[in-house]
Amino acid sequence: MGVLRSGRMVAAVTGRVVNEVVSVVVFSVLDLLDVFLCVFFRFVDFFMEAEWRPCYCSSAKEAITHSGNILVSERGGESKIVCLCSRKLHLDDISDTLYTRPSLVSDISRTALLNRLRVTETVNSTVTVNSTIVEMLQGKIGGQESHPVPRWSDCDCDTCTSWVGDSDATRTLFVRSDGEVGARENVLFIHGFISSSAFWTETVFPNFSEAAKSRYRLFAVDLLGFGRSPKPTDSLYTLREHIDMIERSVIRPHQLQSFHIVAHSLGSILALALAVKYPGAVKSLTLLAPPYFPVAKGVENGTQFVLRQVAPRRVWPPIAFGASVACWYEHISRLVCLVVCRQHRLLESIVKQITRNRIRTFLVEGFFCHTHYAAWHTLHNIICGAANKIDGYLDAVRDQLRCPVTVFHGRDDELLPVECSLAVRSRIPRADVKVVDHKDHITIVVGRQKAFARELEEIWNNSSSPSSIK
Repeated sequence: MGVLRSGRMVAAVTGRVVNEVVSVVVFSVLDLLDVFLCVFFRFVDFFMEAEWRPCYCSSAKEAITHSGNILVSERGGESKIVCLCSRKLHLDDISDTLYTRPSLVSDISRTALLNRLRVTETVNSTVTVNSTIVEMLQGKIGGQESHPVPRWSDCDCDTCTSWVGDSDATRTLFVRSDGEVGARENVLFIHGFISSSAFWTETVFPNFSEAAKSRYRLFAVDLLGFGRSPKPTDSLYTLREHIDMIERSVIRPHQLQSFHIVAHSLGSILALALAVKYPGAVKSLTLLAPPYFPVAKGVENGTQFVLRQVAPRRVWPPIAFGASVACWYEHISRLVCLVVCRQHRLLESIVKQITRNRIRTFLVEGFFCHTHYAAWHTLHNIICGAANKIDGYLDAVRDQLRCPVTVFHGRDDELLPVECSLAVRSRIPRADVKVVDHKDHITIVVGRQKAFARELEEIWNNSSSPSSIK
C-alpha cells in the first residue's frame, strides 16, 4: 500500500509539473497570436466598416470613450466611467481586467509592434462633465455614428438580430414567461455566462407541477447581449446596465411587488445585486454555482485576483483552458466568435443531425447566440468587476433580508470549485448549501431537471413572507 501511495503521489506531482510547463509554452504562443490578431482585426475592421475600432491593447481610454462614455478616474480595480441613462448621468464601475492582464510575452511584443505602427494614447487626468458632454452622449452633436448592427464579425440571423429595427425591443430584454397571469407569486430566473433563458425553459419549466404553475408566474430573461436580447455596440455591459434592463423588462412592466430569484453562475452576482436593491421584495434566493472568490485582506487588486482564480492560464482541465482563453485574449476570443458564433446555424444543424438530442441542441443554441463584444465586457465587468462589491452584497443579504438562501453546487464542477459556495455560507451562516455528487457546472441542472424542479417548489413553498430587518 505504501508503494502504491508513493507512486500516486509521484504521478500527481509529475502531472502538475507537466501541466505547468506545457501551460507556459502554450500561453506564450497564445500571447503572440493575440498580438497578431489585434493588428489583423484593425485592418479588417477598417476595410469592412471604414474606421478603426479601438481595442484594449493600445488604449483603454479610447476603447471606453469610443462607445460614448467618458473615463473619469482610474484607481486600481475601481475605474469609473460617466454614461447617460434616461437623460441622467451615471458614474459606473468598470473592471481594470478589461485592459490590464499582465503577461510578459504579450506586453513586450505588443509594445514593440504598436510602437512600430505608431499607435499613441492620449491621457486626460481630469474631465469636466457639463451640458455639452450630455448632448454629445445623447448623440445630438459630435457627428459620431455607432457601429453597424450587426457588425461584420457578428451573426446576422433572425434570432440574433430580432431586436434590430424595433425601438421597443432595443429598450427591453427578451423574456420567456410561464404560469398563469394572475398567479399569486412570481419567480425570476437568471442564466449564467454565454447562455440564455432556454437554460431554464427547456429544463425545469416543463417539469414544474400543475399546482406550481397555477401558483407561480415564471419569468426567464435573456441577459443583455445574449440570446434574443439586444446586443448594443455602445454599451459596456456593466452591472448597473444589466440590473437596469432586468428591472425595465420584468420588475416594472409586470409590477412585481415580491418575487423569488433563481440564478446560475454569473447570474448569481446579478441576483445578489437585485436582492440588495429590493430587500423587502425577495421571498427566496436560490444560487447555483456562484462565482464567489473571497479576496483576502492585503490583496491590493481584487479584480486581478478573481481573474487569476477564474482563468488560471492552465491547459488542464479543458474547461479551465477555455475560461483562460476567454478571459485573457480579447482578439483570440473574437476569432472564436467569428468562426463559431457567426456560423452557429450550420453548427446547430450538424449537432442536431449527429446527436438527435434536444437538450444538447438547446445548450448549443444558448452558447452561440451572443456577440464577442457583449461577452467580453460582461465577463470582465460582472465576474471580475464585482470582486470589490460581492462581500458587501452578501453582508447585506445576511443582515437586511430574512428570506431563505439556498446554494446548489456540483461536486465535479471544474470551472467554479465547491469552495465558492462554501465561502457564501461562511458569509451568510443561514445559507443552505447543497453539494450534489457527480454533477458539474451544467449538469447541476441539465440531466436532473425533474429533481431540481421539485427542490425549487419545496424552497418556494417553505419561504416566509418577505420582510427586511429594521
